[in-house]
Amino acid sequence: MLALALGGFGIGSTEFVAMGLLPEIARDLLPGLYVGNSEEAIGQSGWVITAYALGVVVGAPTIAAFAGRMPRRRLLLWLAAAFTIGTVASATLPTFELVIAARFISGLPHGAYFGVAALVAASLMGPGKRGQGVALVLSGLTIATVIGVPIITAVGQASGWRAAYLLVAALFAATFVAVRILVPWQPGDANSSVRNELAAFGSLRVWVAVAVGAIGFGGFFAVYSYIAPMVIDSAGMPATAVPWVLASTGMGMTVGNIIGGRLADAGTTRAMFIGFAGLMVALTALGLTGGHPVGVIAGTFLVGFMASIISPVVQTRLMDVAGKSQTLAAALNHAALNVGNALGAFLGGLVVAAGWGYLTPAWVGLLLAVGGTVLAVVSVALERRAARLA
Repeated sequence: MLALALGGFGIGSTEFVAMGLLPEIARDLLPGLYVGNSEEAIGQSGWVITAYALGVVVGAPTIAAFAGRMPRRRLLLWLAAAFTIGTVASATLPTFELVIAARFISGLPHGAYFGVAALVAASLMGPGKRGQGVALVLSGLTIATVIGVPIITAVGQASGWRAAYLLVAALFAATFVAVRILVPWQPGDANSSVRNELAAFGSLRVWVAVAVGAIGFGGFFAVYSYIAPMVIDSAGMPATAVPWVLASTGMGMTVGNIIGGRLADAGTTRAMFIGFAGLMVALTALGLTGGHPVGVIAGTFLVGFMASIISPVVQTRLMDVAGKSQTLAAALNHAALNVGNALGAFLGGLVVAAGWGYLTPAWVGLLLAVGGTVLAVVSVALERRAARLA
């Protein structure tokens, strides 16, 4: 379980470290634009986040569908190797366009890794503790937001954003070694086939569950993507405060993830609505108070806490409605969340580049969270209808 979580720690670091380093990335890769209009340059640099998220969206269902029969430890090793190579490329390629391409490639293994790791964890945890097994794997990601992302962000601020990504690549290399030594061999799914896995796409309940995560979780990423300029420009705090605010947000995510796993095992419907109601309150509070240091620290903590309750709940729900397509279902959650990542970063970037201020993404996030709540209602209605027909 620790080896699996280490991979999640690396993934959390590679996915989220850009949020704290967007000003440095913009200054290095878009120097001319940054000098003339720093807000527009930072908004455009959000494509570094969006490209990674789009890679997750493409890679998660594709790898899950074609690799379901592969022994799970072997597949995890291939994915860890791909992460290492893609992250090294992200750190070393010279131009904005090539870095965007490298971030897209780096995102391809993300969903499949979490999906397969979740299946291994659920098997190790035993019956009745599937949500907690999923949460344990995700704990690597949330702990990364407390420890890894702030430390790597500080390294990036001191030594350049490229050094930060080289440090992340070292985490993936360590994951490869840990998985090879510590994770027990497990066979792939003998019944898996491209047809069986892709059959999940024929289910409306699966599509709605995916949309719940994609739209609803976009509210979190609309805020988290622009947390560095929010802290510096809106709240008036020094750049050295960014890692501390990231750590505070990560603490909220870590606690929320643990609670979300337990709530998922007790019933996904109630847990889902608890998460979305709290997320809407947190985003509203951040939008109103984020111009002050206490407001931005408390607001981002609450946004991270409530959003991370939702993540294991949506993954458990997807596994419930996907039937035989378990490998794909486990991976689809991360595709869904990274549609939210791409959407939140993109929409947040639009309002920032338009000059509407760095707190505006909180209101964009609120609209997305409302959309996720509406879709959650639709998901529950479809579930109850299917139960009546059965």
